Amino acid sequence: MLLAEVAATSDAVAATRSRLAKRAAIADLLRRVADDAAPAGTPDDAPDDASGDGGGRDEVEIAVAYLAGELRQRRTGLGWRSLRDLPTPAEEPGLTLTAVDAAFARMADLSGPGSATARQAEAAALFGAATVREQSLLAGLVSGELRQGALDSVVVDAVAEAAGVPADAVRRAVMLAGATGPVARAALTAGSPEAAAEALTAFRLTVGRPVRPMLAQSAPDVGAALEKLGAGPGTDDDADDDHPSSGTAVAVDVKLDGIRIQVHRDGDDVRVFTRSLDDITERVPEIVAAVRTLAARTLVLDGEALVVGPDGVPRPFQETAARSATQGERSAAEEAELAASLELSPFFFDVLHVDGRDLLDEPLRDRLAVLDDVARSHAVRRLVTDDPDAAAAFFQGAVAEGQEGVVVKSLDAPYAAGRRGAGWVKVKPRHTLDLVVLAVEQGSGRRRGWLSNIWLGARDPDGGFVMLGKTFKGMTDEMLEWQTRRFRELETSDDGYVVHVRPEQVVEIAFDGLQRSTRYPGGLALRFARVLRYRDDKTAAEADTIDAVRALAR
Repeated sequence: MLLAEVAATSDAVAATRSRLAKRAAIADLLRRVADDAAPAGTPDDAPDDASGDGGGRDEVEIAVAYLAGELRQRRTGLGWRSLRDLPTPAEEPGLTLTAVDAAFARMADLSGPGSATARQAEAAALFGAATVREQSLLAGLVSGELRQGALDSVVVDAVAEAAGVPADAVRRAVMLAGATGPVARAALTAGSPEAAAEALTAFRLTVGRPVRPMLAQSAPDVGAALEKLGAGPGTDDDADDDHPSSGTAVAVDVKLDGIRIQVHRDGDDVRVFTRSLDDITERVPEIVAAVRTLAARTLVLDGEALVVGPDGVPRPFQETAARSATQGERSAAEEAELAASLELSPFFFDVLHVDGRDLLDEPLRDRLAVLDDVARSHAVRRLVTDDPDAAAAFFQGAVAEGQEGVVVKSLDAPYAAGRRGAGWVKVKPRHTLDLVVLAVEQGSGRRRGWLSNIWLGARDPDGGFVMLGKTFKGMTDEMLEWQTRRFRELETSDDGYVVHVRPEQVVEIAFDGLQRSTRYPGGLALRFARVLRYRDDKTAAEADTIDAVRALAR
């Protein structure tokens, strides 16, 4: 398939705000690329056709990635500056999806002396073979700013429509595969809706392959969390004013301020994955060692890892983040020294598999029983109660200890991987949002020479970001130094006062409330916003939406 066809569909998707229309446009393209693909019986190791005639089952995965605004290569080495001076565009479209994907793969594989020059040559050849519209699409994919309002969830629904199968079946397969591409390829090349449905059942939890983690909704307090779970104060005859009963027990987990980890064990082989499914096994040997002491031979555990002080209180998040960050320029000796000084402790709150038994569809109460049996020494502290007062007191105690809050969970809920399931509700002691930095202002006074006041945006589900205000509150000198370096790396323009940046950096913001505003396009502004921390563990696509902010305002 030609890249021009994907570009045309991207334009159609961007031109409408209707989710149904977006889904229909994507589904139409996916049907066409699937018709060009090889039959479902083609062996997985058969070479895809990259000759330019549009064949190859791999094109399904490429099209799915591009329509979701992503490249299949996690890193290409291309930066924003490399997109400023593009070569003269081609007159007629001729690039195929496989040719484009192969070019980006070659760029991603380059390393060492001379790699920058070689990468620029590859990029120049690719962009020079693209038309004006194709250049725009490619630039959006490289920069992560393809603003067409088609997030992965829309693409997943489009895959279901194109294949003629239930959306829930596709979503489950995607969460088990950890990616949309392989699922789309299986469903769309199966040959019929019946065969597609059968192909989706082949995606099962596999020890060693990460699944998309279950996420929590938010509530302002424990009472609201209980109501969301349908476990608010009841009318039990035995209840009294001093000891109200909800009639429905819940689990209340301490919410730790660490990094989300998913640990897979198969015998002595232990793999550790992050929230974004990156493999960090080599960077966290202490977690590997801890899991090897557990009794079960095969395990999939969900939890958090963090640096804890001698007093049992979590150390600042930056210390935990330093251990999980990409090694970069650190030598092996420096990495070992860092590991020795900042030891991570694992704390698990769920188990998805144990010794051949999948637990995803079992209720939380049963999963917790298994967790306590196999990993009690590393389990997150929890309270199981039907007493709202006891739950609220547990929350206050966790906050007093320096924890982030609690997560209130339904004991009946299965593990709803890959989405914010209705069974988990997090409660923090303050209003917080994960927002994206859109620009940053030059500092003045004692902050002269630093980039200081940051512009904050919430994600618009239809594409782009909606500004909610600015702040420099809460920033330490160390944070100012760091963000000055960081935002110069993301810079797209500088008028001498405001430095506009690529919308990639997520920041956690605390605030006292929301107020109406005619200054900002969303009609809302944050009151007394202050920086808590930068979230390198989240992408801009995971930031809070303007819809969530408006709901909070209501």
